[in-house]
Amino acid sequence: MTDKLQHLKSILLECESVCIGYSGGVDSVFLARFALDVLGPERMLAVTGISPAVPQVQLDVARGVARDFGIPHIEVDTLEFEDPNYTSNPVNRCYFCKSELWVRLSAVAAQHGLRTVLDGSNADDASDYRPGMQAAREREVRSPLLEAGLTKAEIRAESKALGLPTWEQPSAPCLSSRLAYGVAVTRERLGQVERAEAALRALGYREFRVRHHGDCARLEFAPTELTRAAEAWAEAARAAREAGFGRVLLDVDGYRRGALNAAVPLVQLGVSR
Repeated sequence: MTDKLQHLKSILLECESVCIGYSGGVDSVFLARFALDVLGPERMLAVTGISPAVPQVQLDVARGVARDFGIPHIEVDTLEFEDPNYTSNPVNRCYFCKSELWVRLSAVAAQHGLRTVLDGSNADDASDYRPGMQAAREREVRSPLLEAGLTKAEIRAESKALGLPTWEQPSAPCLSSRLAYGVAVTRERLGQVERAEAALRALGYREFRVRHHGDCARLEFAPTELTRAAEAWAEAARAAREAGFGRVLLDVDGYRRGALNAAVPLVQLGVSR
């Protein structure tokens, strides 16, 4: 066991029993699987928050991995859509979403007699704009992957070693992250994004984002898929139009992690791109 994994094990043992925010993404799946080995099924529970911002494909992964690997798992409804601070989509939207999530998970932890609530933040997240991490600190939610210094690449490698199907899964944040800041979060808009992304996935694209800018969709593709998207633009654009977008644009810079957050200073200053 590497030093980082040993550190992670010691953190989990220190926590004694844990309630894990479990999205079905690479990080939370690895954390849940590792915690199961360290603590056993009686002292851990993976909890998925259910809302219109959670894509069905992600929920299917969360359920499937929990079932196949024997991870204790439940789902709870979250009510961030009742909070106008969230639906107005400010630059710190994630703070309000995570605040709601941690309230729900803290209640679940208390109900099940679990001592510590955990999230799946990793060491790479510390360098990005993550207002949701403030909500975690306020609720005394721990981030053991981050505390152990595990990066996304290391988590993928360890996930592969454990046989987890998520080891090479593209990052998949919530659907609300596809809406440009200031564009109100609505079920209709999230549905448009989810339908467009499902259609692109059916065309064989693997790592991409459909960014919602009101009537316009901006499609970002990973560098390895950008050339194909440009050459077969008609089918990609059709997928977005059939989801309800009037205009569809190709982002020639391609998909890059944190692209939406790069515009945060401009949004705060009232500058548009």
